Amino acid sequence: MAQPLMPHATASWLVENSSLTFEQIAAFCGLHILEVQAIADDTAATKLTGRDPIRAGELTHEEIEKGQKDPEYRLQMHKEPDPIRRTKGPRYTPVSKRQDKPDGINWIIRNHPEVTDGQISKLIGTTRTTIAAIRDRSHWNMANIQPKDPVTLGLTTQRELDAAVAKAQKAAGTTPQGDTRFDSDREALIEQLRAEREQHARDAEAALAAAEGGEEMASDEIVPGIKDPFKKQDS
Repeated sequence: MAQPLMPHATASWLVENSSLTFEQIAAFCGLHILEVQAIADDTAATKLTGRDPIRAGELTHEEIEKGQKDPEYRLQMHKEPDPIRRTKGPRYTPVSKRQDKPDGINWIIRNHPEVTDGQISKLIGTTRTTIAAIRDRSHWNMANIQPKDPVTLGLTTQRELDAAVAKAQKAAGTTPQGDTRFDSDREALIEQLRAEREQHARDAEAALAAAEGGEEMASDEIVPGIKDPFKKQDS
């Protein structure tokens, strides 16, 4: 099944603007359900800017409504993303996005310092002079430049960024790394769910043992060993 060009940003938009289930969003975007949960809880490493899949031509209002009416329904992409066709010459960036370039450059420098200025210039469509000024923090607007993912900003594609990073890492003699932005969040969520499940199991076993042993319940217990969380405690 085809997936959106920017799955995390698309998932963020769907979480904010629809009542689709996490399972539906995860299936459409090709993500793990815990990644969608992390986006919904704002526990992701970077606050994502949502990407509207309707404006991108990947979904229709009718398709989203089908999913909202039936939690078991799996969204179908309206059309597959057009293949990337690059021509020679500098990358054109819409005027509305040009002010985002310094933020995208700063993100690459901070997260992938092995990427050369020449590669950044091709990815973002900027000059080496600007990149050097941001790298050595002498840029005239440095105080207002924040590192933001250039893919989320729409300055480049994930495929082109990954290719540039892999090429730079190969040249530097390091092993290319995958996208681990959500690893810590996923592990934390899994650990939390596991701990809660184990605690519930222990509480149930304790309650069963108490009941079999004929122990009397305290006045603030729902069942033996489990207190009523809504009962006001005596001071």
